[in-house]
Amino acid sequence: MAEKTIDDFIKGRSAHTLELYNHFIKSFKNIGDITLYPAKTMIGISNRHKRVAWITAFGKNFLHVVFPFKQPCYDNLCFQKIAQVPGANQFNHHFRMLLTDDVNEELEDFMKMARQGGN
Repeated sequence: MAEKTIDDFIKGRSAHTLELYNHFIKSFKNIGDITLYPAKTMIGISNRHKRVAWITAFGKNFLHVVFPFKQPCYDNLCFQKIAQVPGANQFNHHFRMLLTDDVNEELEDFMKMARQGGN
């Protein structure tokens, strides 16, 4: 089986979802260098050293992104769910992007924190 590509994930997506994806990636790149790594079921987003987020779902009208942090960040308005990975010191913070405006100052602060290696 061939390796997945970014095109495999975005092929056939709605114009709205593509707009969300492009805006999210552009916003992340404005914070600093990132590299995208297509995997079997998701796209990894990496700084130079490790994966700092994952795009896990492309819906008809949304983009779902997971940010892994070392501790939960409950005081926020952007994450719909925060869950500890069983047996690990990792808390996955789930972000569902419905509008380009969802990438606001609060989320950009979390994107910066993720890119710098967590909290």
